[in-house]
Amino acid sequence: MRFEGRGVLVTGGGSGIGRSTCLRVAAEGARVAVVDLRAERAQETAQEIAASGGRAIALTADVSKSASVDNMAASAIDAFGPIDTLVNNAGIAAGDDILTFDESTWDLNLSVVLKSVFLVSRALLPAMIEAGSGTIVNVSSVNGLTGIGEEAYSAAKAGMINLTQNMAIKYGPRGVRVNVVCPGTVRTPIWDGVVADKPQIFDELTRWYPLGRVGEPEDIAAAILFLASSDASWITGQTLTVDGGLTAGNPRLLEDVDIDAGFPDAANQKEGL
Repeated sequence: MRFEGRGVLVTGGGSGIGRSTCLRVAAEGARVAVVDLRAERAQETAQEIAASGGRAIALTADVSKSASVDNMAASAIDAFGPIDTLVNNAGIAAGDDILTFDESTWDLNLSVVLKSVFLVSRALLPAMIEAGSGTIVNVSSVNGLTGIGEEAYSAAKAGMINLTQNMAIKYGPRGVRVNVVCPGTVRTPIWDGVVADKPQIFDELTRWYPLGRVGEPEDIAAAILFLASSDASWITGQTLTVDGGLTAGNPRLLEDVDIDAGFPDAANQKEGL
């Protein structure tokens, strides 16, 4: 029970990675504030936690708006007392070519993905600093590490990594740890529109993953819980990539380019070549 008695707030907690994180942290004893833009999703997650004997509150907020965030944070603190664990998970993905998407699409990605981390962290950090302890886990993406499309989304996710590093070094001396998780492809509702048009998309993407599958929300939730727990008490400012091996290398390249065929047998090679 790594989170017994702790107050945890998860943005985007109504579905996907956020929902799995809420369920898992509640199962380990946390009081969970489930935050989502869609009230019904937050309520469903909170109700599932309650049905399992846990404690949760459903909160609705637009995490890209400061007034909405401040009201949400106040409600969470009123319900559970100081929040000592924050998971910034809210996000969207739109805008795949800077020559085709408009300014509003750029602004929306930066607001929901990156600005939300600033706003929610700012609302909850003072209590963590006062207590001399706390932990924040930001959910970025492999898109923030390399160029694989979705430029607006990817730029926001890259900014999240740098913000994490700066927060970690600034507030580490005050007892607050800040880390970031970078998932690869995960089977979440953000993919619903793509799946509707191309039902085989996950099967096609599997070829890029050395572990032979795309991720599930539970894979990422497990990493989040590790970083938020005392098991990671000497880890801060770090980027944990949870991607089935995607950024380690490309098995599709090995399949498509038969490099070995162009080299002589080892027994016939001269030493040093």
